Amino acid sequence: MAPKKKKKSDTKKKAELRRLKREEEERTRREQEEAKIQAELEEAARLEKERLEQEMMARLAAKDQERREAELAELHSLEQKFLSAEQWKIDYRAHAKWEHYLSCDENPDPTVLREINTFMSLWREDQNKDIKLVMEKGEQVLNLIEKLQLLLLDAPSNQITEKEIVQYQESILELQNLLHEKYNGATEHLLKTACMYEDSETGNMHAVIKDKNVTFCIWVNLKKEVRFKSYVFCDAQHGFDLPKSLAVSSVAVRILHTHYDHVSPLWLQCQSVPKLEVLDSKELTQDSKRDVEEPGEEGNKANEDPSMPIKKEPSMPAEEKTCGRRKSVVSFQENISSIADVNETGEEAEKKSEILDVSSLSLVQEPLMQGETSEKEEPKPNENIVDLQQFVPVGGVYHIDALQVPPQVKQIKDWSMVELRNVGLEAYSYPPEAAEDATHPPIQITLRLSDDVMYFATPVIARWDPAGQQWRTDDISNITYETEEKSITFKMGAFYTVALLQDAHINMPYQGWELQPTGTDEALFIVTTVFAVIQIQVKGNQCMLSSVVVEEKQVLSHMTGKWISPLNLREVLKKAGVNIFPGECSYTYLSLKKKAPTAEAKAYQEMALLTSAFAFGRSKWNLEAGQEQVVFKVSEHLKAESVNDKDWSLYLFNGQKAQKLKITESSEAFSEEIEEGSEFHSTIYHMLKDFSSKEAIDKVETASFLFIDVVYQLLLATRVLTYS
Repeated sequence: MAPKKKKKSDTKKKAELRRLKREEEERTRREQEEAKIQAELEEAARLEKERLEQEMMARLAAKDQERREAELAELHSLEQKFLSAEQWKIDYRAHAKWEHYLSCDENPDPTVLREINTFMSLWREDQNKDIKLVMEKGEQVLNLIEKLQLLLLDAPSNQITEKEIVQYQESILELQNLLHEKYNGATEHLLKTACMYEDSETGNMHAVIKDKNVTFCIWVNLKKEVRFKSYVFCDAQHGFDLPKSLAVSSVAVRILHTHYDHVSPLWLQCQSVPKLEVLDSKELTQDSKRDVEEPGEEGNKANEDPSMPIKKEPSMPAEEKTCGRRKSVVSFQENISSIADVNETGEEAEKKSEILDVSSLSLVQEPLMQGETSEKEEPKPNENIVDLQQFVPVGGVYHIDALQVPPQVKQIKDWSMVELRNVGLEAYSYPPEAAEDATHPPIQITLRLSDDVMYFATPVIARWDPAGQQWRTDDISNITYETEEKSITFKMGAFYTVALLQDAHINMPYQGWELQPTGTDEALFIVTTVFAVIQIQVKGNQCMLSSVVVEEKQVLSHMTGKWISPLNLREVLKKAGVNIFPGECSYTYLSLKKKAPTAEAKAYQEMALLTSAFAFGRSKWNLEAGQEQVVFKVSEHLKAESVNDKDWSLYLFNGQKAQKLKITESSEAFSEEIEEGSEFHSTIYHMLKDFSSKEAIDKVETASFLFIDVVYQLLLATRVLTYS
């Protein structure tokens, strides 16, 4: 009986397993059916939501299109303030010119060729070679050069002819050359009387003469003793260590530090703000339907070529090929009458010297614009030639020269006798040209860096090559940079004109920016970089550097608190090493994708128009929005205190349409979904109008056109929507 009971038990178990399996299969089938039904319901709900959203977007787009013409016309009336600002500047320049004419002062009008030529001729004939008088006259010359440079940068294209541009450039170069000639003449005069200023301890002559523009250091080897082969100019902290062969020679060493740069090509000295092409709202009104419904070929091309500049800027294809490199109508003249030309001619002095390894610095210079040059025809870049689009001289130029000592005055009884030579200032050739194959020790130079300049990294030392008209980094070695002492020591194979270069984009891209009103026709513009926080105040038609903070310390205090024009502020900050003003091709060095010109330029225009009542700031989502549109944060701001984080709202703009975004800065992902209850508008102005008080709009409408223009210039110069 036992086997039968066991068999019956197994049968029951199998039956139970089959039942459980059927129940599991049935449950799985029901779950699958329910999941399928749920998926179909969710898909239907999604499609319905999309349909409703599309219908809503279509309604909003249609509504936007209906009022587009009226909105653009209203914006156009506000944009007349830009034209008023341009006319005011034209009238101001004309009035200043007339006032100068009536004043009859000794300063010539640099724009009048007859006056500037007379000025240069009279000074050229003046035989007074006193170094202090040259410095005094030099300040007048620098002011004339600055006036011409600012005129070239600031004058609208329809207010200056090509002939005038060439004339002003030639005048600048002639004034620069004449100024350097005068310093050479003063140097020669000092050398002829060097024995009269002999130092009692060393028997040699040394002197430091300086003003705010120039530091002039001269050392004359009268005793020719090896133990005096090195010297440090106490008042300037510049110094040198000569090879023994020079220490026993009749040689003088001059370190002429000009706090300006008259050596680099003129296009670098007169580098204007890159222009962005932007259609007037009236033009947009006329073509509104075509712009919205069918952009067409021209619109597509504009999107593909995002930064087609206007006025005198090259077209986009040329910009892409040359990265904005400008050919000066007149290049820097080689006959600068500098003994540097004698010291630096040829490559003989470079062959046996140590060479600084700068391969990692990417100092490759772009070839000059040569029309339609194919890639195959482009020369192989030389790593020793500095690319002035990437690295720029900061802190002026150091003319370091070895000079022959002329015959000195001899006292014979009551007579003073001197051998007269009509040869001018003569360079002392080192290394000797006759000994090409011999090895000659390098010269060691120590330079004390200016306190008025910021170096955020070890500067690159480059020497000027007058033959190639370029800065080079070869034949310079053993560089030691002392950050605390603000000095740099290096060796070079010959005597050169040198400059300290800094990456032009070291403060880009910006870490943040904010623009907020602080009163009637007043605003504060803050740009935060990796190294510094720059605050600029705007008031009326001027701006002022409020502070530059580096590592929680205020620096460049000599520059703060002075009301100047935006153009002057730009030049002052760049010369001080705080460059927050990108060039035409800066985006290529930073691996950034620049924004479409229509979206970017129109945004700057409207931001300037609205700054009197609204604060603007950087949004991290701007990088995620693509090239065709910009994203920024906005808050109505009628009080003096700073904006709270909760008061910011995000807006998206593509040049044709503005919308308020649902996301915030703390959202997890970027989305173009619009804020509930908001609509599309053709302008930022009308978009903000939906959420603003009447007081804010009244302030916008009554804002000064000069204030608006200054804000617009600052935004265009810093390009915060592309470079942050």
